[in-house]
Amino acid sequence: MVTLTEPLATYRPELMDRLAQPCQYDLCVIGGGATGLGLALDAAVRGLRVVLVEGHDFAKGTSSRSTKLVHGGVRYLAQGNISLVREALHERTLLLHNAPHLAQPLPFVMPAYTWWEAPFYGTGLKMYDALAGKAGLGATEFLSRDETCALLPQIRTEGLKAGVKYWDGQFNDARLALALARTAAQHGALLVNYCRVVDVVHDQGRITGVKCTDQLNGRHYTLACHCVVNATGVWVDALRSLDDAATGNTSDAATKPMVAPSQGVHMVVDKEFLNGSAALMVPKTADGRVLFAVPWLGKLILGTTDTPRHNLDLEPAAFEEEINFILGESAKYLRRAPTRADVKSIWVGLRPLVKPAEDTGGHTKGLSREHTIEVSRSGMVTVTGGKWTTYRAMAEDVLEVCTKQQLLRATVTGLTRGLRLIGSESTRAAFTPIYKAEGLHGYGNEQSLVGSMPGADRWLDDTLSEGMVRFAARFEYAVKVEDVLARRSRMLFLDARKARFLAGDVAAILKNETGQDAAQEAFESLCQQYLLDLQESS
Repeated sequence: MVTLTEPLATYRPELMDRLAQPCQYDLCVIGGGATGLGLALDAAVRGLRVVLVEGHDFAKGTSSRSTKLVHGGVRYLAQGNISLVREALHERTLLLHNAPHLAQPLPFVMPAYTWWEAPFYGTGLKMYDALAGKAGLGATEFLSRDETCALLPQIRTEGLKAGVKYWDGQFNDARLALALARTAAQHGALLVNYCRVVDVVHDQGRITGVKCTDQLNGRHYTLACHCVVNATGVWVDALRSLDDAATGNTSDAATKPMVAPSQGVHMVVDKEFLNGSAALMVPKTADGRVLFAVPWLGKLILGTTDTPRHNLDLEPAAFEEEINFILGESAKYLRRAPTRADVKSIWVGLRPLVKPAEDTGGHTKGLSREHTIEVSRSGMVTVTGGKWTTYRAMAEDVLEVCTKQQLLRATVTGLTRGLRLIGSESTRAAFTPIYKAEGLHGYGNEQSLVGSMPGADRWLDDTLSEGMVRFAARFEYAVKVEDVLARRSRMLFLDARKARFLAGDVAAILKNETGQDAAQEAFESLCQQYLLDLQESS
């Protein structure tokens, strides 16, 4: 077993030199989000030769834009999807155990403004507890009006009758993705960001590799492998079409899209709008969707929506009706109603919901949140759907399919169930809650190493030091300002104006570390999209 005590350097020229070396990989994973990274880790722990390539940065897309919840899915229980809830609750426990510095329990409170809401939702949540069994994080409790106000200090009190408290988890999604990548590398996998697959290689109709291009310098690479897995989330259909075209399989059945994307919008405001350590959960808003107000990293996340999205922009923008929906619904439950001017950052995530066999279009909230695995005529494996909480189970399922299809040799399963990710500690006792502001606590047992970096005592702001930027460049695959301020630090997602202000300092440090342009201007332009008060209403 590999010990995860000394971090591996992620100096990009060395990674690209390794990528250029002739190698027959067992598995090539395309996509560096939750699904792909979890798959790379599981396969590497089993002793397979693994390479993963990502066209942008790890977790650049959907996997850094979640609602930051590790959950079984209360609303899926209401839909009657017992198996999905049971699996997610089991995986929730494993995730909280394997990365306790990045994922922790969090209480949620449902306020009740009518007489029937508390007993109705409380009964359902008791079923949630029963499904969790020993994996439960705490018992559901019925709350009085005063107890509800104590947990949610800024809740609207007019008409409030009672509340229900239950437990789920929250996490730092982008840093969890990074922990998966670095742990997979510790176990021998080669992972490269900013390396885009541009073609697939076939031999007698079977896929035998991929061609990819370094997005930073334009160099081309060909990777040979026994098995190729398409784990590109909402973008899987583009690779499926590429594979089908290469084999001449252009029938309607072959090219029919698997994914019906849905977008979720999140707004971040100051924590004082709720001013507590519990999250607010409204199970049914005016149009039937769920509303959350979740304390996270010193701020408060408001969201989310569930709106069909037909174009697959890497940086999708919120629709004006979604902005109005979140602000309007929040005003019904918060004593002080947030306005556009109060929003520190707004960001959108695309969910890869699986299309039903007979796709009728329309709303997405009824589509499956479960994952789907498909094997093409050429042998390319595609996985899509699912959610962050079940990333580990998805990886096991994909590898089982690959083995049954004789694309990979049989290996020992279940090795990741108790595998602690890099940065984890042996006890929860020392962990700072994730709802507290960012800082060194997100590094777990690597805090002392980060503290020993050059510039560790020079703080660019209250939560980000020069040493943290240098650590990101040396050990966390960061090459651009956005990598640091959006995903190694979450500043872009927490306060876009502050992130834009710090871009110059971060760019200078990165250039000193890597000798390369850190794309400062591109990042500053991106920040404007996250600043709601600078956007024009349509």
